[in-house]
Amino acid sequence: MLKNIFGGKKQAAGPTTQESISQLRETEERLEKKQAYLEKQIQQKTSEARTNASTDKRKALLALKQKKLHEKQQIHLDGVLSTIQFQRSALENATTNAEIMEVMATAAQAMKKAHKNMDIEQVQDLMDDIANEQDIATEISRAISTPGFGIDIDEDDLEAELKELQEETLNEKLIDVQPIPNIDKKLPDVPTNALPVRKEKKKEIDDMAELEQWAA
Repeated sequence: MLKNIFGGKKQAAGPTTQESISQLRETEERLEKKQAYLEKQIQQKTSEARTNASTDKRKALLALKQKKLHEKQQIHLDGVLSTIQFQRSALENATTNAEIMEVMATAAQAMKKAHKNMDIEQVQDLMDDIANEQDIATEISRAISTPGFGIDIDEDDLEAELKELQEETLNEKLIDVQPIPNIDKKLPDVPTNALPVRKEKKKEIDDMAELEQWAA
């Protein structure tokens, strides 16, 4: 209380969210490098124990003991690294959520400001006026684009004229019939000489004449 009255040392402001994330990343990188170093040490001590297993039992046991110590340190670092990674991920997610909420709040304020001087009934009336003007513009365009400028055309007269044109076209097709081409090649003349009689036929004629003479 006295410190608050007479003034005391003010507590330093804590790190920002980004600074905390950066520090966690640096710690994570150092632990990963430490893990890689321990892994090499474990492989090295395993190789020493295998080499001295049959020649120097004491060195082999010492190498295995050191290997076990490195493995315990590695397991401890695994747990610490998992905790730091989880904390960093949670902090990054919290930061992202805070940024999203801030943007959404700003957008909501902007929309509220934009709609401040707007009335839903006025907007509806405006939309009705726009639709009405569009209808008028459509009617004007249709009237301008209609051919004839008010000339009344009888559809029955058009049908009759079309029928006449069809009949004329049909008559022209019938008249325009191609004539039968003349045959220049002459037919052969009819023969005037008597056709030759076969021997069998001549013999029959002679026999008939002989019978007629005998009967007479």
